[in-house]
Amino acid sequence: MARATKDPEAAASARWPVTLICGDDEFSVKQRARKIWESWSAEVGGMDHEVLEASAGSVDEALTRLRRLREALNTLPFFGGEKLIWFRDCTFLGEDRTGQSATVTEALGELAEQWKTFRWSGLRLLISASKPDKRRVFFKALDKQAEVEFYGSLAEEKDWADRVEAEALKQFRAARKSIADEALAEFVSRVGPNLRTLHNEVEKLILHSGDQPEITLSAVQLLTPLQKLAEGFALGEAVGERDLVRALHVLDEELWTIRTGADKKRSEIGLVYGLISKMRLLLLVKELRRTGQLRPARDYNSFRSQVSLIDASQLPTDKRFNPLAGHPFPVFQALKQVDRWEPPDLIRAMDLLLEANVQLVASGLDEAVVLQRTLIEIIGPNKAASRN
Repeated sequence: MARATKDPEAAASARWPVTLICGDDEFSVKQRARKIWESWSAEVGGMDHEVLEASAGSVDEALTRLRRLREALNTLPFFGGEKLIWFRDCTFLGEDRTGQSATVTEALGELAEQWKTFRWSGLRLLISASKPDKRRVFFKALDKQAEVEFYGSLAEEKDWADRVEAEALKQFRAARKSIADEALAEFVSRVGPNLRTLHNEVEKLILHSGDQPEITLSAVQLLTPLQKLAEGFALGEAVGERDLVRALHVLDEELWTIRTGADKKRSEIGLVYGLISKMRLLLLVKELRRTGQLRPARDYNSFRSQVSLIDASQLPTDKRFNPLAGHPFPVFQALKQVDRWEPPDLIRAMDLLLEANVQLVASGLDEAVVLQRTLIEIIGPNKAASRN
């Protein structure tokens, strides 16, 4: 049955009963959308609700998804009452190839225009989507007339490690598993700011543990790979550990990623800058240890309690030189590594990285050779062997 439009001026002035849940954090978007849908369904009751899959890999698929949405909106529920529609996992509101198509952009704009005079009585629409292009007419219309919740990338949040840690503990405890602080810290550093990956990796560890009540550090190291968002820290962590074999292996993977163009944001110079930041952090933590403001901490919670007691006025105001200006988790990692280094080693490492920077820019030498030689000189060829 078609839905007739009545009193267009009143329809235009009222807020639309539309909720858009969107953003980079796919896990949070899906969780929140599912929660809203279940809440609506429990409130409204009935069986005449529609879940429309909205992912599309081409312009034709996107137009088909929009046509089905229009049909659902214009069809009254068979049993009467209120109707719920979930336009689920929409992938073409953003800047991907399909979303940037003029045909799709025009179709979305027309839909937003139609909704201004649409009779929404007895309807609720839930849209869950990846990160939208906020410049588009469709998003601007929803932002004014609908309820919009945006879940940005967890990596951009200062407290991402806290959230990942809390979510992991919640899931382990729900499965009646315990995990030692050291194993939890390792798990967080490997998973990085990705809640969807966290869920999958927790499930793997729980299955692997079987009847054993505790998730061990060795299990985390064996089963939990470094995720893409955590890989950016992998080289610095290997150097911080003074593990030459691991550092060279990670470097080889990074160079392959750069040379194949798999991640256009990475570069050889970027690797050097990342190592400079790591060495600077180790130097600052070394000084905090020397002055007694930081002590060795076995677990992350005891470390955070130490950090809360540090007098911020004694630290640099420039965030680049203040180890506690950002999230304390990288400082916790550095605190575990700093006893492997003496101040002269760290100062020499900074000099070597500066020299590597100059060589990469001006010498024309092979980047892999420059970086491999720099790592060997910084860590020392016998460090990994002596640790083993």
